[in-house]
Amino acid sequence: MTIKIAPSILSADFSCLGDQVSESIDAGADRIHVDVMDGHFVPNITMGPLVVEALKPITQPTGVSLDVHLMIENPERIIPAFIQAGADLITVHVETCVHLHRTVYFIKEAGLGAGVTLNPATPLYTLQEILPDVDLVLILAVNPGFGGQTYIPSSTQRIRNLRGLFDEKGYIHKEIEVDGGINISTAREVAQAGASILIAGSAIFNKKDSIARNMAALRRATEF
Repeated sequence: MTIKIAPSILSADFSCLGDQVSESIDAGADRIHVDVMDGHFVPNITMGPLVVEALKPITQPTGVSLDVHLMIENPERIIPAFIQAGADLITVHVETCVHLHRTVYFIKEAGLGAGVTLNPATPLYTLQEILPDVDLVLILAVNPGFGGQTYIPSSTQRIRNLRGLFDEKGYIHKEIEVDGGINISTAREVAQAGASILIAGSAIFNKKDSIARNMAALRRATEF
């Protein structure tokens, strides 16, 4: 299975965000990950629909998707704005959606991909009723709110269990994204456990090396 790489702009240099996104795409990024935080559900405030709108002219000609992860309370209130801004895929948290099915179908009816996210301590069984209706599940391997955190080791078994559930149900087209602590030391373990998309921020956007070299190193780490 070819593993997709999704650079998370949470760790990018916002003084030259467009250039860094373009570099990521040139280096082979499969999608661009946008972490949206509200300072309530998670202890940080990041970006909104205007960032997605600004990046759309960069990503659209390349076919690279804008993958928006809403770490916010009452996401249904802001989802229309992200749809209008040009998001290609929106992921919401199981923990924040009272009417999860309605929210997922609102996203899908707008023509976007729809995903659900689980915090590290949220059991996989909470996906039981919604799993047939989503395009992907995002497993957080850190507690949400900040970039640059250390991978939680128990996440590997969660990924493996979810992959087993996908296989059991025959969900061959559904994807497993993993976000948090992804670097060249953890990427292979996560990929071998069954992840299909690795989201990486500080491992790609850092001053130790170029984006292209960091992307290449991460991709090599997923080859097995």
